[in-house]
Amino acid sequence: MAANYSIWRNVRLSTFQIGSAMGEILTASVWNRIMISELGMPATPVGLLLVLQYILLPISLYVGDRSDRLKLFGRRRVSYIWLGRGLVLFSFPLLGVSIGRFTHADPTMGWLIATLAFLLFGAGKLASGSVFLALVRESAPPEKRGLAIAVVETTLIALFPIVAVGFGRAMETYSLAAFWQLTIITLVFAGFFWWFAIVNIERSTLTPSKRPSSPHPIAPSPPHAFRATLQSIWADGATRAFFIFLGLATFAAWMQDNILEPFGDDVFELPVGVTTRFTGYWGGATVIVLLVCFRLLRTKRPETQGRLTQIGLMTMAVGMGVLAMGSFGRNQPLLIPSLLIFGGGFGLYTFGGLSLMAVMSPTRNAGAYLGLWSACILLTKGAGTFSGSALRDVLGFLFPFTTTYAIIFALSAAGLLWASYLVNSIDYAKFAQENESAISMQFSKSP
Repeated sequence: MAANYSIWRNVRLSTFQIGSAMGEILTASVWNRIMISELGMPATPVGLLLVLQYILLPISLYVGDRSDRLKLFGRRRVSYIWLGRGLVLFSFPLLGVSIGRFTHADPTMGWLIATLAFLLFGAGKLASGSVFLALVRESAPPEKRGLAIAVVETTLIALFPIVAVGFGRAMETYSLAAFWQLTIITLVFAGFFWWFAIVNIERSTLTPSKRPSSPHPIAPSPPHAFRATLQSIWADGATRAFFIFLGLATFAAWMQDNILEPFGDDVFELPVGVTTRFTGYWGGATVIVLLVCFRLLRTKRPETQGRLTQIGLMTMAVGMGVLAMGSFGRNQPLLIPSLLIFGGGFGLYTFGGLSLMAVMSPTRNAGAYLGLWSACILLTKGAGTFSGSALRDVLGFLFPFTTTYAIIFALSAAGLLWASYLVNSIDYAKFAQENESAISMQFSKSP
């Protein structure tokens, strides 16, 4: 870990998220919209492909724990990140090939290639995501770790609207050539920034000269300790409660993700260049609120952020409620305000939730804990995304689109309100104190 907090190092690590945002927008926004709105594919199989990657969730836990204990090619974290992001880069061209197969009336091959693309995308993202967060965590001293993670994650959120607007302008109307252009741009820029962000970074943050000295170093665990580590983590009631809260909040928040752009087309008949910017509206509000939080709340102890997280979730619920009313009444003037309210609440929730996540990731098994939280977020985000898509198709047979989308957004609001009730069921200060004490005892028993 780093003895001193370096703003420049945190900024450089944050550039990693440029590639991450481009990849997410290309797959979950652009490819998704083309498949549903341009090629006329049903939303359910498209949503299923988007969540198919999450059947590989154990990769996140396994690789996170492995990077805690074992080096790969002489590096503790970076080599695992290289391996994962290499798979992600390989998946991008396959998306273009799949669209081409659908365009040329070869749907069987199109689905097969798309399936392979999302399996590679998911495996690579899962293998590197939690390890990257662990690397970020180790780039700062204990009192700055929550801030370091928050800066990097805020950068990702800030980049979503920027990339979404940029991609929307680059492809105002769909064509296969335009999609291939976006794919190549994503491949080149994502690869460069993933390299730039972490090249030699581990050497500067994890060299022995910069590690704080300890009279009781932690002995490395044998490989078979992975199962025992997970059993120990899951045995804690606070860990299970936080997992449930985090999963419910993520599920409810992302029910809108796969259907938001088709919603703009189905209900208001808006073109692709407009609907692609929906993410920009709520994402921009998220960033503004996050910056205000950094300014006003950066000195607050992370274990005290439960109330802020609760307020954020309740605000998000209001945004989804307004969006439901706008859909039911086909009231387009409510569209942008509802997205801005939702985004503002998402900013409060993100700042508070990341602080709580840092508290719930004790030092000794940071990679494993962050792997668990990453797995929880990815699994429930995928489940929420798929559920929104499936509900659109099922309810669409029973009701007009105005009612269908209103029901989905209302269910999302209900889930967010439930999560706001659960967030303060955990004593975060007690968890931090007990786990630090346990860690100290484990240190004293180390050889």
